[in-house]
Formats: sequence, structure tokens, C-alpha cells
Amino acid sequence: MTRTGCVVIAVLAACGGETGGPSYPTEHPRIFIEANRDRLTADLAAKTPDAMRFQGTVDRFTGGGEVYGFQAWNAALLGQLTADPKYCAAAVKSIDDQVRAAEQAIAGGNTPPVASDSYLQIGDLVGDLALVYDWCYEAVGERRSAWLAYGQQAVANVWDHERATWGGRAAPWSGWATDDPANNYYSSFLRATMLLGLAAHGELTGAGDWLVEFHDTRLVGQLVPTFEGELTGGGSREGTGYGVSMRRLFELYDIWEDSTGESIATLTEHTRASLPAFMHATVPTLDRVAPTGDHSRDSKAELFDYHRNYLQQLIALFPNDPLAPRAQAFLDASSVPRMGEQFMYAYDFLYPGVAPSALDGLGTAYHATGTGQLYARSGWDEGATWVNLIAGPYTQSHAHQDQGSLMIYKGGWLAYDPNVDSRSGLHQELDAHSLVRIVDGGESIAQRAGTTSKLVALHRGAGWLHAAADVTPAYKGNAKIQKVERELVFIEPDAFVVYDRVTTSAGTEQVWQLAAAVTPTVAGNHTTIPGSQTLHVERLQPSGSTMVTPFNTIDSDFSAGHRIDITAPGGDQRFLHAMWIGSSVTSVTAETDGVTLVMPGGNATVRFQRDAIGGTLILGGRTISLGAGLDALPE
Repeated sequence: MTRTGCVVIAVLAACGGETGGPSYPTEHPRIFIEANRDRLTADLAAKTPDAMRFQGTVDRFTGGGEVYGFQAWNAALLGQLTADPKYCAAAVKSIDDQVRAAEQAIAGGNTPPVASDSYLQIGDLVGDLALVYDWCYEAVGERRSAWLAYGQQAVANVWDHERATWGGRAAPWSGWATDDPANNYYSSFLRATMLLGLAAHGELTGAGDWLVEFHDTRLVGQLVPTFEGELTGGGSREGTGYGVSMRRLFELYDIWEDSTGESIATLTEHTRASLPAFMHATVPTLDRVAPTGDHSRDSKAELFDYHRNYLQQLIALFPNDPLAPRAQAFLDASSVPRMGEQFMYAYDFLYPGVAPSALDGLGTAYHATGTGQLYARSGWDEGATWVNLIAGPYTQSHAHQDQGSLMIYKGGWLAYDPNVDSRSGLHQELDAHSLVRIVDGGESIAQRAGTTSKLVALHRGAGWLHAAADVTPAYKGNAKIQKVERELVFIEPDAFVVYDRVTTSAGTEQVWQLAAAVTPTVAGNHTTIPGSQTLHVERLQPSGSTMVTPFNTIDSDFSAGHRIDITAPGGDQRFLHAMWIGSSVTSVTAETDGVTLVMPGGNATVRFQRDAIGGTLILGGRTISLGAGLDALPE
């Protein structure tokens, strides 16, 4: 060993980093503190604003005040940094209250709160216990064994769900998400496992096994191969709502490195890729994210402290990366330049960030293949136009039936996900998205979970983007649907041409849908969606009529929003629409499977192949061939 006061657990590592693996200090505090003590105590001494906000919150808690969502480790941290015993006294009391409540429940033949909702909160509850145990070790005193016994049983129950027990009484549960690293529950399980192992190894029989469980079995054995194989490009298949919980996973990476000396963030490219993926998923006004997937906390998908922390953690993990100063500029210019909730103040203190640069110069399109999200924007200024097209895996319970869906934003939502205007944020069904819906016998044919749609074309040029999605796999096994494809040409800054190839059996109906945040006005083939910016939608194919359906007539959970519906009979149909914002297009001329847009800055003509992906774009005197295949996008 090259370092005193550390130990090797099983075969994981050589102490002191001789083989580059983790080393585990035996003296308390073991977790995070020693790698950051000098910096944090200096900030407290200098009374920096973030340090004072954090200390003020902890003082309120310590003084008996109510602080919503407060976790005891905040007080334990300040106890370590100041050596003032009142902080550890308050932290220890809070955790001991949790443990005694659990003991009482167990004695009464019940399961303790940590087991509720399939152990979702174990990361917070047992993780909090482990940090306070480590940082306030002396203050815990004779209650140490009781704390550890409770934490040990909770973590054991997670990973051995069929044989879970409380007080010797069998308490099996479903084991939900214990084998699904991409699920938000999993990161909670990892947090409890890792922190308990770090805090209690050598002091609790079997605690060292939790380090092996975390590192070898779960991180290296499950999470890394899953993320490398399924989450290329960063982000979460649960969407931007539940997906923000990955901030807790990134926090674990940081804590592990500061505690053991081993960097695990780079074991999977997903970590770093989540940095640009998140920035592109945020609209140009930097105040909300794309509302994909369930949004139960805030249906409007407004930027919150959790989103700030998500990016904070990534900046902390990659402080020398060229994207880090741009991400810092992003945070500084966002609607959450500082934490707004007291229980989150600690993170501004812990992660002060890096010197910001500018957002200009970042690429203006991003494709996260693992989540199926394509984002493009006309620029990084607040008034830029932003578009999102979805085509990828549909594998998580919090994901929606939105393969092929389109969203457009400029100063506000033009084409959107109406969950923004729902009370629940949980409408997963097809009729709540901007896509082509297939109806059979009066019922929508559902997209099937466990399927993978594909982006089959992606090309970027000066002033334009072309993308094509094959959504047919989302209907796997349904013989009544033979083809569902969507092509998009984005002519910057404010024009779009959308072409849909849909082939279904006779007797079905095909409904082309666009969700609008405000009431549209229909005049023949032209639909106008007013607002601070006006979106124009010109129907070129097929012939017929355009209907407007208020979302609150579909479900009273919606408080606003309307859907444009264009219905065609089953068969081999083509839908062609030109869309533009404001006065960016002065007139349109239809062609066979194509259109010419007359624009103040020069005309554009888009023609599609009827039966195959691709076509041509004539722009600025150039004829550009559009075909299948995916180009690499510059970062």
C-alpha cells in the first residue's frame, strides 16, 4: 500500500491507486470530504454567497425550522467543515428518528417506509444515513450498530427481492428495475449500495460486499454495458422528466472518484454525451426542456433546480472539456442561474462551476441515437427556431407513444406536446402527439413497447437540415400497418417541409395530427396558429378538410391546446405540408410530391421520392441530393 488508512476490498483494487482501481480509506470521514475540504472551508471562511446561502439553510434546520426536502447530510457536511457539534447533533437526530421509526414499524410486523414504492427512496434514506454515519461518526455513538443493521437489511432486500425480510418476517417484493440500469429507480438503489459500502466497510459484516456489488456487479457488470449498448448519445429513454434523475447517477460518479481515487464517469461514453444532449434538449429561451416522456412533477417541463444540478454534475466531472465553459454559460444565462429551493442550495456550494465562455460556436443539431431524439436549431440566441423529431427505442414505462412526433419552438411553443397543458403530465397516448395516427374500428392502433423506430436519414448543410424517420417498427406485429415514414426538411431559420408516407390496410383511417398551444384558424388548405410568433401550416397533400379538436374535449385533464386533424382513408397515402413562422415564406407552389417556397431571402424547392427515402432540395442556386444515410454532426 502506498497510502495509510486505506484498505482493499475483495479483488477490486490496489490501495493508493497502484493499479488505477479504487482505494478505500478506513478513517472517518471516508466519503468525499477530504478531497474537497480545503476548497469548501476556504469558501466558508471567505463567506462566498453560495456558502452563506447553504449555511443559512443548515442553520434554519439546526435551529428547528422547517426546510422542505432537507436531507441531514447537509448538516453533517457543515459539521465536518466547521467542527461545530450542533450540526452533527441535528443530523444524527434526524437519521436516528428515521431508524427508530423503521424499528417501530418492524416491531409491529410492518415494513418500514424505506420499502414503500418498490424501495424508490432508498437512495435518499439509506444514502443520507451513510453520509451522516461517516461524517458524524463520533456523534452517532452507541446507535451505530442499529443504523447499520437497518441499512444493511434495506440494501440486502433490494438486490434479493424474493427473499427480502424485515425483523425475520418474509417481505418479498417485485424487484422492479433491479436489472434495468436505465430506469430512475436503479440509480437510487446504487446510491444506497455505494454509500453504505463506503461508510461501513470493515465495521459491518458484509458491508465490503456492497462495494463489490456496486462496482463489479452493478456498475461494470450491468450499467456500463447497458449504457454503451443502448444509450449512445446520452440522455434517458424515460424522457426529460424522469430522465433528469440521472443527475443522481452523475453525483455518484463524482463522490466515488473523490472518495476512492478511481474515475468511473468515463467507463461509459454516455456520461459525457449527456452534456451536449441536455443542452440541445433545452429550448432557445433556456427556460424549459423538450417535454418528452412523463412529466409528473411539472407538466410544463420548466427548467428547475434538478436540471441545473444535472448540468452542474457533468461540468464537475469534465471541468477541462471544451464543452464545460459553454455549459457554464448555458447555466448562467438560463432561467435557473442559482438554485431556487433551499434543499438544493448545497449543490451551488459544492459545485461552483468553471469560467464560462459563449454558446455561439456550438453545433446547431444533435442526434442522440440511444434515445431516438433529434434536435436542431437555427442558432443559440434566445430568438432561434428549435425543432425536435423523435425516432428511436420505445422501451421504458415513462416513455410515450410519440415515435415520429414533431415539436417546434420559437419564443414559445408553436407545435408542442399538449402534456404541457395537462394537470398530470402523463398522457402517453398517440392522440396527444404530432404524428400520423392509425385508426381501426374507431380505436387508435397503439405503438408497441419494446420496439425501435429508426432515423434513416440525417444530413446537415449550410442553412438546411434533412432527416427521415422510419416509424413502422413501432407497430411491429400489426399486419394492418405496412409503412409509416416521416421526412423533414428544415430550411433555416423558419421554414419546414414535412412529408409522410403511410401505407395501411383498407378499412383503416390515417389521421395527420399537429398539436398547437393556441387556437388555430383554418381557411381551406391553410391553417394559422397565432401567438407571439405565428406558425403557418399549408396542406398540399392529400385533398380534404382540416379539423380542429380542443384537447379538453378529449380529456378534461387538459386545460388548453388544440389538435389539427387531417384524415385520409387507409391505403397508400402521402401527406405533404409546408410550415413556416411569421413572414419567412410569402407564397407556396405545390408540385407532385414537392413544393416551392417563395421567401424574401431566396426561394427553396423540395421534392420527395414517392416510394423511397430522399429527394432533392434546390436552395441558393444549388441542387442538393437528399437520400438515406446518417451524417456525423459537428459538435
